[in-house]
Amino acid sequence: MRTVHLRSRNDFDEWRAVARRLLLDVVRPEDVVWVDPAMPHDLFGAEESVEEVTGRKVGKVPQRFMDWAEAGICHSDPERFGLLYRLLWRLQKDRDLMEVRSDPDVGKLDRRVSAVRRDAHKMKAFVRFKSVADDSGLERFVAWFEPDHFVLERVAPFFVRRFTGMIWGIVTPYRSAFWDGETLEFGDGGHKDDVPADDALEPVWKSYFSSIFNPARLKVKMMKTEMPVKYWRNLPEAEVIGSLIRGAKAAEEAMIERQASIPSSKHVRRMERQAEETPVAVSFDSLAEVKAVVDECRRCPLYEMATQAVFGEGPAQAEVMFVGEQPGDQEDLAGKPFVGPAGKVFDAAMAEAGLERERAYVTNAVKHFKFVPRGKKRLHQRPNAGEVKACKFWLNLEREFVKPKLIAAMGATAVSSLAGSGTTLSSVRGRVTELEDGTRMYATVHPSYLLRIPDRAEAERERARFVEDLRAVKGLMEG
Repeated sequence: MRTVHLRSRNDFDEWRAVARRLLLDVVRPEDVVWVDPAMPHDLFGAEESVEEVTGRKVGKVPQRFMDWAEAGICHSDPERFGLLYRLLWRLQKDRDLMEVRSDPDVGKLDRRVSAVRRDAHKMKAFVRFKSVADDSGLERFVAWFEPDHFVLERVAPFFVRRFTGMIWGIVTPYRSAFWDGETLEFGDGGHKDDVPADDALEPVWKSYFSSIFNPARLKVKMMKTEMPVKYWRNLPEAEVIGSLIRGAKAAEEAMIERQASIPSSKHVRRMERQAEETPVAVSFDSLAEVKAVVDECRRCPLYEMATQAVFGEGPAQAEVMFVGEQPGDQEDLAGKPFVGPAGKVFDAAMAEAGLERERAYVTNAVKHFKFVPRGKKRLHQRPNAGEVKACKFWLNLEREFVKPKLIAAMGATAVSSLAGSGTTLSSVRGRVTELEDGTRMYATVHPSYLLRIPDRAEAERERARFVEDLRAVKGLMEG
């Protein structure tokens, strides 16, 4: 009998090193005892050492097992290490085992992987940073979170991408993460008392949550899905949930009465009415405050599938604002606008036109990625009128704080969001249009359009025309 006492609860590389050694020594799964890392070490028992064996050949396993194992090892089930080794052992004889969903071991790992992914999603949705000022006056942010599983290490890079410019820490009972603006480090776990009880951002969260609360969607199942009760005690907006629920019936009846005169049952029209009915009188003091809450937007269903909301990026007082359609696959993962293939086309054209992207504010009309899954790929879908209208709330806030002298609308969706659904790209491309508030708009195509042109000669001509449009933007700014 071999005893293994791992040092980490969720270090896949550590488990893999031990598992490789056991596999090389032909140790059967039933002959291994995996001790929970949270348990104290047995000073008198013989334990398996973590020896580096990567230079020695062992059997190959499918990529699905590797992906599932990296997630499954983060589950809180103390039997997870043995389950992974048992599957690894069986895969040496049956390479197709991971395709058999009816197999008890495969099914068990599948359920644990799903639970870990749900827990990681909840952490992204329900972490709330609170402001803490140190003796030097430098503002830092800290959050307390209680995950069901050991997901902090998996989710922390998301917060690095999302809040790169902040100095922050996330404290959980088993581990803590710290980001100083350059380096992500992990330390021991902590207690809720390590995080301040309240801070200046709490009124913003409460006001925002009240503004997006839709009484017509108040169902027990919905509340458990979107904001499980276990997280309420750590959310500042949870304080207003009780009063919102108590007034939900009257609010729903008032909403129905207001909508009774609208003769349409189509999905897009319903979304448009919902966007109009949702109060927008939310008080924000800065663009940073808006960015801090946009990921919690529920004004349309696009948030349900997207990884995160992608807010604008650039100087808060930029003279020119570029508005595209929506984030793509890579933008959805990175949390930044125009970083995928279309972003590379945009950057190259900007450089050729003599424009510096660092001096422009770049955003999208819609903040969540709309797509349809096709195997391992996520194929872009154009947002509909209701989704564009719902997201105009955020675009208007960006315009209000940035106050650009010129807006460059790229693509039909951006044009319709800014100038109205009756305005087409072909009718305004290449010329200045004045918006309702007096801001000038210059319209051109979206960079992704250039990537979809099959004929190379035509693509080159359209790219040159796009560069000329950007030169015109530069001329308008200089003029």
